[in-house]
Amino acid sequence: MSIMDYPVQLPSQLQQLLKSLRKSRKMTQAELARRLGVVQSRVADIERDPGAVSVERLLEVLAMLGAQIVVRETGPGAPVARQGPDVKGRARPKATATAKPPAKAKAKTKATPATPQDSPPDEPRGQW
Repeated sequence: MSIMDYPVQLPSQLQQLLKSLRKSRKMTQAELARRLGVVQSRVADIERDPGAVSVERLLEVLAMLGAQIVVRETGPGAPVARQGPDVKGRARPKATATAKPPAKAKAKTKATPATPQDSPPDEPRGQW
């Protein structure tokens, strides 16, 4: 058997992938449930809505199916904000530019030139 990558960007893709992996292993939902120590209806629920289970449970299911999650950086030009539906499948609101920027206050003191300490750092800092 060859090793394959299956990029998943939408919850619906993960639903289909879990079902396909199980079937390619010639495993029923009942067999997978027995191996996981859960009832068959729980496996059906996981396949129907994989986003509703914990990451720990999802990793267990994938391991039982001989698969794993791989996080791959897509490159420096990758967008930070996602387009399309959110995690629950709802449409994301589009950003609009209707707010006016705040009016510039008149400076009462003489401006000083920026120094290297005033410039933003090269790398982002802070918490995720």
